[in-house]
Amino acid sequence: MLDASLAHRLRTLLCCGFAILLSGAPLLTLAQGLADYPSRPIRLIVPFPPGGAADAIARLAGNRLSERLGQPINVENRPGGGTIIAAQVAAAATPDGYTLSLATTGQLAINPGLHAKLSYDPIKSFQPVAPLASVAYVISVNAASGIQTLQELIAQAKARPGVLAFSSCGNATACHLTGELLKSNAGIDLLHVPFAGSAQAITALLGDQVQLASDTVTIQAPQIRAGKLRGLVVTDIKRSPAIPGVPTAAEAGLPEFLATSWFGIVVPAATPPPIVQKLSVELTSISSGPTWRAQLDAVGLETMSGTPDDFARQIRADLNKWSQIVRVASVKAD
Repeated sequence: MLDASLAHRLRTLLCCGFAILLSGAPLLTLAQGLADYPSRPIRLIVPFPPGGAADAIARLAGNRLSERLGQPINVENRPGGGTIIAAQVAAAATPDGYTLSLATTGQLAINPGLHAKLSYDPIKSFQPVAPLASVAYVISVNAASGIQTLQELIAQAKARPGVLAFSSCGNATACHLTGELLKSNAGIDLLHVPFAGSAQAITALLGDQVQLASDTVTIQAPQIRAGKLRGLVVTDIKRSPAIPGVPTAAEAGLPEFLATSWFGIVVPAATPPPIVQKLSVELTSISSGPTWRAQLDAVGLETMSGTPDDFARQIRADLNKWSQIVRVASVKAD
């Protein structure tokens, strides 16, 4: 028969061993879940309605990712609130890798400067996964205006402060803030005329209701190629393949006039790092391929790729940049 002391030690060891097995069970379950990921369909939240650049990027990426992961990627359009509604839904989702979100510059870098209180934090609520695409902006004039270069436009604006008007796709949008950035960098005063979308803004320029427009390469390239608009500058460090005749910011004499909007995939914060890494590897492989690049070039978009850390740095840099523009220009959300 065991003495009391030895029996006590054996009971203690058995209890400790049982406790260790129990505490390890969640870790074992988590490891098994990561090994099987993904084992069911994934949803991809898009902050815009069907149609348009963001939705197209999401569906292209979703189809490719579905092929690579072996599970359906279901695009879920959640428009409204200037992309805020989609961000709220994405931030509140379970961080298990089964909810992805197409994040945009407006959503994570511009909205925080416009709204004193948001239900999501652009940095703390999300884990960046991979950037996918970007688009630069174009300052254009009516081809019949007689203005040939950006410097000619700046000279006219300085001669008539506050008289020349620029159209944008809406108040407090990246289109609008790009125009404000032009004003700041060139030291000129322009009148902002916001419209309810790009189509109306460009129509206003074609109809001589405004003297210039600030909008994306994607929107303006067809009209520039058709000879109806003249692009004076593309807000990037390199020319766009969609409109190769339009000079870059540096070539146009304003090297600091750089503005792009990006689209990338984020997941809720606290998503397990192995899942983030798996998604990042797959998405980077997709966005680095020649087919992806050709599809984006055709519509005036630039391909982007990078690690989660690269994307996080991009978000932070643009958050600082656009928040400053919002403050300096005293831009208010509608």
